[in-house]
Amino acid sequence: MAVRKKIRIGDLLVEHKIISEQQLMAALGDQKKTGRKLGQVLIENNYVEETKFLDFLSRQLQIPYIDLKHFKFDKQTIQTIPETLARRFRALVLNNKGDDILIGMSDPTDIFAYDDLAKRLKKPLRLAIVRETDLLQTIDNVYRKTDEISSLAEELSEELSENDFDLAQLAQTENITDAPIVRLLQSLFEDAVQVHASDIHIEPDETVLRIRQRVDGVLQEQVMKEKHITNALVSRLKLMSGLDISEKRLPQDGRFNIRVKNKSIDVRVSTMPVQYGESVVMRLLDQSGDTLNLKYLGMPADLLKRFHTFIHRPHGMVLVTGPTGSGKTTTLYAILSELNNPETKIITVEDPVEYRLPRINQVQVNSRIGLSFANVLRSALRQDPDVVLIGEMRDQETAKIGLRAAMTGHFVLSTLHTNDAVSTANRLIDMGAEGYLVAAALQAVLAQRLVRKICTSCTEAYAPNPNETAWLRAFNADNLVNSEFKHGIGCPHCNNTGYHGRIGIYELLEIDEMLADALRRNDTGDFSRYAEQQAGFKTLAQNALEYAVQGITTLEEVIRIAGELENVTDTEEIQIAEEKPADNDPQAPIRH
Repeated sequence: MAVRKKIRIGDLLVEHKIISEQQLMAALGDQKKTGRKLGQVLIENNYVEETKFLDFLSRQLQIPYIDLKHFKFDKQTIQTIPETLARRFRALVLNNKGDDILIGMSDPTDIFAYDDLAKRLKKPLRLAIVRETDLLQTIDNVYRKTDEISSLAEELSEELSENDFDLAQLAQTENITDAPIVRLLQSLFEDAVQVHASDIHIEPDETVLRIRQRVDGVLQEQVMKEKHITNALVSRLKLMSGLDISEKRLPQDGRFNIRVKNKSIDVRVSTMPVQYGESVVMRLLDQSGDTLNLKYLGMPADLLKRFHTFIHRPHGMVLVTGPTGSGKTTTLYAILSELNNPETKIITVEDPVEYRLPRINQVQVNSRIGLSFANVLRSALRQDPDVVLIGEMRDQETAKIGLRAAMTGHFVLSTLHTNDAVSTANRLIDMGAEGYLVAAALQAVLAQRLVRKICTSCTEAYAPNPNETAWLRAFNADNLVNSEFKHGIGCPHCNNTGYHGRIGIYELLEIDEMLADALRRNDTGDFSRYAEQQAGFKTLAQNALEYAVQGITTLEEVIRIAGELENVTDTEEIQIAEEKPADNDPQAPIRH
């Protein structure tokens, strides 16, 4: 029988010496001001640790405490009650197979919620206490908007077929807050934010419309048969982005800002004409939260400490490298957020401007009107900046201006599409920058990748398989062959992928005197050899393997990253070999 008696939890905590009388009185004062629950106030004020509080409440109420991260639930069972009630009552149906129903609640002393649920479910309730943050995350995972998106697409399809008018006209109508097209977009964005998607792809096919979301770097697809709603959907997005809805033959780029689930999301929109209509890709940039903070990027403490010394120098250049989608932009903006203060003048030259930051002068490159990286950079240096961010080193002219700026008292940040930190300085020289210039200006290079993290709800230990064992031996990690690694077996929390979230792996190279001397001599061989021998230097693969040993990621992810590094290196070597002229060619330029 569930406990429905209202208890004075504050008095009990004092009685059992978990909190003091003074702490209780302070918490009650905060509760009166804010209207929050007492337990929430006690936890947020650090008067009691959350797990200890929940264990205590569990014993006092004589109900179990369930850790949702490790609870194998059924999505249909949880959806016994609608999402609105689950959020309002902070309650989940965890089991509905017997004569009673197991309900997980963050506050099982809420008698009103208990009575309402008992009336609706028409079965005896058996209560359990759960952590509120885990409960809300489970609600986000379970109550996906995919069914709602499909039904709204069908509703829009019927509405469009019943009315004989131009689809773009529907999109331009201002008074359509209840129209299916608006609700469809709202559900689409809410679903994307719930699952932490980085991109939304809208792709018309011959007979269907595909909507895909990139979650943890992997696309998840939803197929809808209502292909003819594409024009209305694209037109509405174009209007929101300030684009020309009549232009369907040329690609267009735009952006808009929306608020979803109390988050400010900046949406970067790209349209492109394809065979069966227009494809739209939307990059979702969360402007709220702690995403732009170096502490939350996953850098190991020792590497972060070393990196801090470089970004706080008054002049010089720091480069962040990696392929598209490796998190370079997030790292650069996290650096800018740290350097952003009233005493520092910061100018950025970007294509496009992704995150919008206060106090920072951000310039959008526009090559069609002559506003190139090099031209903007020349003007920016006349604006008396302390810090200059160059979105990307794209050509010889930009690289040289950036390097000279770093030598003349400016701190310069930029990115380069190189495979690892060691090859970055060599790439600058290949682009035409003189070795002595690179040696004098370049302070450090940070290479990075993103690896998927194991889902904590379904993590399981396992021994490496024969292929993984062979890789460990080839990687000179024989000591780990008999070690126990972890992976996710798949569960509802991670959509049966075994992964949830991503974390950065990093490789930091400091340009010391030996490396600078090799650069002055244009000796790329010595540069690479000295870099690998540098004290404290660890490669991307080595850092990824450390995360696997700690149980943060899988050995499979480490091997994938290592394979990417090897493949890119092989490709670059092949390209260089193809470009290199024969030794007996009298017209061949001399290569240093």
